[in-house]
Amino acid sequence: MDLNAVAEHFRQGIAGAIDGLVDRETLAELLILGAVAGENLLVIGPPGTGKSEAIRRIAHVMGGKYFEYLLGRFTEPSEIFGPVDLQKLQLGRLETDTSGMLPEADFVFLDEVFLGSTAILNSLLSILNERKFRRGHSLIDCPLKICVGASNQLPHEEHLAAFSDRFLIHHFVEGVADHQLESLLAGGWSLRQQPPSNTRLLEDLSLLRARVDEVDMSIVRPLLGEAMRSLRNAGLSLSDRRMVKSQNLVAAASLLDGRVVAGAKDLWPIIYALPDAENQEQARDILKDVLSHSESSGLPAAAEEASLGKKARLVRWQSFAQTLIKDEPDTDEQPELIRAWHAKLEAMLRELDAAFDPEELDDSQTILRKLMVTKVETCRSTG
Repeated sequence: MDLNAVAEHFRQGIAGAIDGLVDRETLAELLILGAVAGENLLVIGPPGTGKSEAIRRIAHVMGGKYFEYLLGRFTEPSEIFGPVDLQKLQLGRLETDTSGMLPEADFVFLDEVFLGSTAILNSLLSILNERKFRRGHSLIDCPLKICVGASNQLPHEEHLAAFSDRFLIHHFVEGVADHQLESLLAGGWSLRQQPPSNTRLLEDLSLLRARVDEVDMSIVRPLLGEAMRSLRNAGLSLSDRRMVKSQNLVAAASLLDGRVVAGAKDLWPIIYALPDAENQEQARDILKDVLSHSESSGLPAAAEEASLGKKARLVRWQSFAQTLIKDEPDTDEQPELIRAWHAKLEAMLRELDAAFDPEELDDSQTILRKLMVTKVETCRSTG
């Protein structure tokens, strides 16, 4: 198998699924990372922030079986795993008819995942951990590539926190910023046109997944150990399970770049193994020297956000602002176009000032902000 060719074909094929997902590139890339690593993804964010769209499109593009469900307090296990097989029950065997249900899916999205009953969560544990479904006399090997759980917030109850720990990758999303609303509208409209499916991508995924255990971690393991010690000394230690399993993410990042030897550039996924957003942001600062080597041709947005965090958002803001300034309409343009441009300019300034203190800006960003303020004030003074 030509690993480079497989990784390149896989990256190019998935690009069609990501196209149009405004400000959700990192989420889509973490989906891919988790699927290759054999790990699951937990997405935390408010309702209506596009948490499910990425996995729907990736499942469609890859031609995999997809299962989605919104869990509630009164959701029955049969709604997720399938009903009891009545014919088998008459013969004295308690078996489940899983046709078209979660145990037979390649890709799974469970919204409000922590609202599931104890019976549902217990069955999910064996699927998430071992890719096996157990219920009564049923024991089924599940083809699951990745399960994405979503919630508005992390749980505080001890038993639910233990369940969330089974999702190795934690990602936090917010609503799309004001200055990207037009892009959101255009991207959302384009998503109505589904890209074609390519079942060979599912084969690529299986080939890459099979190679994870073969990745040479000898170079990166001392660096990973030192990073974990630094986090532990700062009070941000991971559980033993999460530390060990984070190696799967590092190995998968290496494979998606077409390499079977992991290096310092592949350490960035460990940020997403930290359980909450505050810890992730603190870890970026603690590990800034380690993360300065981060690089990924296959998952650039996820690697950038892991290494830079808020700074990555600031860099993206700067790029948007520079483009906006460049596209300033002439005074003889239609008045509504000029008003729309100034409204977007003001929105970008509000977002910058709300998210960042002045001392967090570098010289070029400070100069850019002053230019934008001047243009806004000029617009106000001229009516």
